Amino acid sequence: DNWAFLYAQRLALKQELPLHVCFCLVPKFLEATIRHYRFMLRGLQEVAEECAELNISFHLLLGYAKDVLPTFVVEHGVGGLVTDFSPLRLPRQWVEDVRERLPEDVPFAQVDAHNIVPCWVASPKQEYSARTIRSKIHAQLPEFLTEFPPVVRHPHSPSCPAEPIAWEACYSSLQVDCTVKEVEWATPGTSAGLAVLKSFIAERLKSFSTHRNDPNKAALSNLSPWLHFGQVSTQRAILEVQKHRRTYKDSVDAFVEEAVVRRELAENFCYYNENYDSVQGAHDWAQTTLKLHAKDKRPYLYSLQELEQGTTHDPLWNAAQLQMVREGKMHGFLRMYWAKKILEWTRSPEEALQFAIYLNDRYELDGRDPNGYGRADILSLCPAGCLWSICGIHDQGWAERAVFGKIRYMNYAGCKRKFDVDQFERRYAPTH
Repeated sequence: DNWAFLYAQRLALKQELPLHVCFCLVPKFLEATIRHYRFMLRGLQEVAEECAELNISFHLLLGYAKDVLPTFVVEHGVGGLVTDFSPLRLPRQWVEDVRERLPEDVPFAQVDAHNIVPCWVASPKQEYSARTIRSKIHAQLPEFLTEFPPVVRHPHSPSCPAEPIAWEACYSSLQVDCTVKEVEWATPGTSAGLAVLKSFIAERLKSFSTHRNDPNKAALSNLSPWLHFGQVSTQRAILEVQKHRRTYKDSVDAFVEEAVVRRELAENFCYYNENYDSVQGAHDWAQTTLKLHAKDKRPYLYSLQELEQGTTHDPLWNAAQLQMVREGKMHGFLRMYWAKKILEWTRSPEEALQFAIYLNDRYELDGRDPNGYGRADILSLCPAGCLWSICGIHDQGWAERAVFGKIRYMNYAGCKRKFDVDQFERRYAPTH
């Protein structure tokens, strides 16, 4: 279920050449910890096994792509290179670095297998909100939301087999924090991810439209870790969920809105806004209102350590933070509350955004993702965007208030009206 992979195989079949799959394992990536790397590497083991069954060589190269991939291309006489797409700054730089170092006679193609409607096709500019991109996405879904053609057992074998991968030895090359442990509820790999998709459709889809914003209800897809690491395709999730539209129309429509429209809005934001992870990425009105209130007295001031440990005065915020630390996932409704309180309890919007991104990327299994910067809703599939929650990038002016200015405000009393706060707090109470 990967259009870049399928395109590469089609090229190889046409030229009657062997097909190689390479993954370049970088020693560190933003705030990723061993929690993220183990999830990714265990999923890649499944990929390697599937490739072997398909007579396709899988190579795990240690190091940055610019240092190891051009050499691989030359040594193996590779006739063409196909890569996937990410709108984030670092992966885009990796692509450019490889492009500069490839032999001139080796064509290089990039396929957006990350989105259903390719990012640069969906819109040629940064969209203001879901309202402005929704019709553009839906108009192109009939062309792009199609079943994947099958991968075939590759008939052209490489002249020499791929070197065996010492999976455990790969971990010694990493330069990441090993104190953030793996989570128990999420088993890495495509098989496990597809099982979660199946259970969502069978057990939780019927409640998605009515209960997805209640942290005490089992109504979410819980797919975001597998979607983030490419172990399950968003397109596959939509194709399977849409089969049940006649029975659960409202839930299916809500899932498509979040998994396609809102998700691709975040991709659009990160692709067209180079300041997607800073306050400068917000609209002028939002930057102005935050600047006007920058010196407002904060009711509380917390350090990064106090926030990380969930030791604020607010038991609901603490419970949400501890859920993320323990499970690698925070309920979607609480993502916005969590981020907005960080704005309220830190010295500046810049510090708030820095803390929010750090905590999100360090603990969330699906952190370091466009959805973590630019989501524009109370979402249930992936984390609400830190920048939007703090700076209102897809927001509109609300009533003026201290600290927030015209950015939307949330408080504890409002959450109590939405769901049983006490039940959630008990579930994730601090342990001593």
